[in-house]
Amino acid sequence: MATTIQISEKLQEALSKRKLYEKETYEEIIWDLIEDSLEISEESKRNITKSEKEIKEGKIHKWEDIKKELKINV
Repeated sequence: MATTIQISEKLQEALSKRKLYEKETYEEIIWDLIEDSLEISEESKRNITKSEKEIKEGKIHKWEDIKKELKINV
């Protein structure tokens, strides 16, 4: 069963900018966004787990320290 929803002009513009082709529907765009948010590759899951472990172990570098070491003035 199809239904109609109301969206703001601002959201409509944002969705329009995401169109991959002229005739792509807003429903297709929304489904793509949902799919993107649900899919995380196995490699990404492993990297997240590894990163969480490194953070807990204190194996992190503060941006301020990196800038000093590389003599970057940002």
